[in-house]
Amino acid sequence: MTGAADRRRHVEARGGGQATWLRPGAGPPRWARWAPPLLLAVLGTVQILTPPEIELGLLLAATPPLAALAYGPVATGCMGAVAVAVAALPNAGPDQPVHSDLLMIAFVAVLSVGISWVRRRRDAQLVSVGSVAEAAQLAVMPPLTERVGRVRCAGLYRAAERGTLVGGDLYDVREGPWGVRALVGDVQGHGLAAVGTVAALLGAFREAVLDEPHLEGLAAKLDRRLVTDNARAEHAELFATALLVAFVPGSPTVRLLSCGHPPPLLLRAGSAEELAPEPGTPLGLGLTAYAPPDQLLLDLAPGDQLLAHTDGLSEARDAQGELYVPVARFAALPLEEREGEPAVLVGALWRDLRGFAGEVKDDVALLVLAPTEAEPDPGA
Repeated sequence: MTGAADRRRHVEARGGGQATWLRPGAGPPRWARWAPPLLLAVLGTVQILTPPEIELGLLLAATPPLAALAYGPVATGCMGAVAVAVAALPNAGPDQPVHSDLLMIAFVAVLSVGISWVRRRRDAQLVSVGSVAEAAQLAVMPPLTERVGRVRCAGLYRAAERGTLVGGDLYDVREGPWGVRALVGDVQGHGLAAVGTVAALLGAFREAVLDEPHLEGLAAKLDRRLVTDNARAEHAELFATALLVAFVPGSPTVRLLSCGHPPPLLLRAGSAEELAPEPGTPLGLGLTAYAPPDQLLLDLAPGDQLLAHTDGLSEARDAQGELYVPVARFAALPLEEREGEPAVLVGALWRDLRGFAGEVKDDVALLVLAPTEAEPDPGA
């Protein structure tokens, strides 16, 4: 998917898509556009209707700066000219407005035109920089397609640092010679400081999917990537937790390998069950040669789904300090959402998390995987 509209949809799907003044395609707030002409009309009417001894003309000087917030230089200049004209009306003062008052309003109007011109140029620069940054972050972690191989999937990502699309969490789903592989991970730290580690892990994962037939080898390559980066950067101390998922071609069996990551959930018939793969050590510690833990093998029935997440979900707290319990919260969702498509489910979980915890201050990644009927593997 390409284009500004598609990029905005991807941003919204990751939980960080609040419309902003400087986002491409978004104009100033409606109140900012209506306030200047409304203020002119109200002050002009009030000044005409009030007794001549009451001086309100100076209040018109507030109109041009207000217009500079939302309009360009030409429109701001027109607003300033109208303000000067209204101030010069016969009833604008005790007899006639003094020249100093008119000069002050005119000076403020000219100054507002200059401010509007500078603001317009700065907005254009910020939009350009923001578009480049958005494209770069989407290149690091592009949006998921609705289907990878025989697996339907949907993900939701919310970075803790406001205004960013990528933080310290990551996920990806790729198809390789040995079937569909999925990764959900959480690197040390969050925000922009963790983006480099996220990019390195995702790059290593995409390469390993093509080369490694087993999850153990895939985990070892991810670990080697972090250990190598640690050796190159002084006092880096990079590490990450990860959950690796492999869908066996031509079989309902799925393999799970946990590198110190929160356990995933099996969603079956509208209920949730927390799985318990053997927790291995996180990636990148470099204490010894990496020894992956034993895999958990699970046979999925038609309609089953897997929910993988980061600790931004399971460690969220409400105002009273109570933890968010994914299994219990899932059971409280409406049935049509619990049994819905992956995209419906991740949206429902995010809304429930926001309602429970209010402002979520940690990176959050949700990934729902729903394999379709296993097709015979001609190369089995």
